[in-house]
Amino acid sequence: MTDTSIYLHIPFCKHRCAYCDFNTYAGQESLIPTYVEALIREIECIGSHSNVPTLNVPTVFFGGGTPSLLSGPQFNSVMSGLSSTFNLSANAEATIEANPGTISPEKLEAIRKAGINRISLGVQSSVTEELRMLEREHDFFTVIEAVSAARKAGFDNLNLDLIYALPEQTLESWQTTVKRVLELQPEHISAYALTLEHGTPFGKWSQRGLLPLPDPDLAADMYEWTMDYLQQSGYAQYEISNWARTVEGQRSKVNDVQLSTFDSFPNYACKHNIQYWRSLPYLGLGAGAHGYAGGYRYSNALRIKTYIDRLTHSRSTNPPFPLSPATVNQRKQTQRDDISDYMINNLRLVEAGVADSDFRSRFGSGLLDVFPKEIQELIRDGLLEKKTSEVFETAEVYRLTRRGRLLGNQVFLRFVE
Repeated sequence: MTDTSIYLHIPFCKHRCAYCDFNTYAGQESLIPTYVEALIREIECIGSHSNVPTLNVPTVFFGGGTPSLLSGPQFNSVMSGLSSTFNLSANAEATIEANPGTISPEKLEAIRKAGINRISLGVQSSVTEELRMLEREHDFFTVIEAVSAARKAGFDNLNLDLIYALPEQTLESWQTTVKRVLELQPEHISAYALTLEHGTPFGKWSQRGLLPLPDPDLAADMYEWTMDYLQQSGYAQYEISNWARTVEGQRSKVNDVQLSTFDSFPNYACKHNIQYWRSLPYLGLGAGAHGYAGGYRYSNALRIKTYIDRLTHSRSTNPPFPLSPATVNQRKQTQRDDISDYMINNLRLVEAGVADSDFRSRFGSGLLDVFPKEIQELIRDGLLEKKTSEVFETAEVYRLTRRGRLLGNQVFLRFVE
């Protein structure tokens, strides 16, 4: 069976930020112990299928929400449940998202001992006024302390998460944030443009004209400067919004297109997200989690109490793999669904791109057989380029140009029916 990653959603937050559109809930921390029990029950339900014990799991990711609100023993219980149910790789990447203000040195040590070996800190900005506007409860000094504590606890794979194109943000203030973050020497940096989601306070304020955002040209300037500056600083851009620190000789080219492995990416690239971007399977566990495995795309109940109730009181027959009693939506993928998802996900990988040989091995047809007009027009418009892969020596790949990275959503729409 193909390697299958595992995502676990921890939907608790001390405060729900005004820009956040994730499935998160503030003020329900009293439910955490019962929620962890339900999460372990879901692991056991999926593990009851006969083929699961042989399922190789290369990555585990605790997202949220604020997963760092869980205690060390609670993480240990969940990780023990995973390792006793699935075949976790000996060198499995296990990531936790954390708010810099919710992790103490003691908690970090306990999390590391539980088997978590990668941490992603939601920094967002180093500028106090911007953090206040985002309703973040930390300042940059707290970030510095959190990074120091993470290093002392034994974390040698650290991501710092940033947001640009903020209301009233200038190019200079964004540059200040990036430069300050680089002084902390993280192994990985993520930088996403702020999106105003419908239904969030930010979305509502923007509709009323109360939220002055940078114009698109300034946002593009921020992104282009980031690409150049991080490259000059020793970080390889391997995905539209993600950079990994490079080490001389750390990455070797491969002579065949074995795209299900991580060998072709910088060592500090997020292996879990590569699993998504390579359109490879992953299980989604927890309230509101989404998954893609066994030919299904599916999602769980959103509400915490509903999720707990479905796993605690369900007497129904356990549904087929990869579903659980918490599943509320499921869709059997058609080949056309898989092709569209494949193109959108793989084109995000700015260096690896889409290899025609991999596309053909998955879908039985060449890329130009399925998308002749789309590929030709995107190349003509300077959004795609055809290259001999710098990663896979024998592969011809189609990948975004620099301009295509700026206009990625326009490119992706061409592959959606």
